[in-house]
Amino acid sequence: MNKKSSYNYEDLISCGNGVLFGPGNAKLPLPPMLMFDRITNIKINGGAFNKGIIEAELDIKENMWFFDCHFKNDSVMPGCLGLDAMWQLVGFYLGWLGNPGKGRALGVNSVKFTGEVLKNIKIAKYEVDMKRILAKEGTTVGLANGILKADGKKIYSAENLKVGLFK
Repeated sequence: MNKKSSYNYEDLISCGNGVLFGPGNAKLPLPPMLMFDRITNIKINGGAFNKGIIEAELDIKENMWFFDCHFKNDSVMPGCLGLDAMWQLVGFYLGWLGNPGKGRALGVNSVKFTGEVLKNIKIAKYEVDMKRILAKEGTTVGLANGILKADGKKIYSAENLKVGLFK
């Protein structure tokens, strides 16, 4: 695989179909559960812990599937979808490094919501700072901190996002 520093929507769909990292390895979910439109920056060094960084964006559109069902006449993106996007990015990062196995979210220590993603928001931006990567006997686990910004304002934060890749 050719490691790039950014990925467009077609690349993300390729990952979801199991092509980008190869059969049996990390995949992103496909729409509608894919929670970003592009990865704008991914680096092996950098970030708050100098262990790697991954940044992505989701273009917010009024007709997104979750706005009609969460909540009726009070449209808001579910916070769990923003959290899931951060787990998706940690799993992508582990696959991008070349680690084998299928990805699974394993947990998070704390999540704080201080705002909402509403229909009037233009862009949700995710920033994930890798903290630690552990590899042992066919299993790789990544730990990271992440935030979501709605039109530049930090509204979600998550500490110790944990994702594993399992052979």
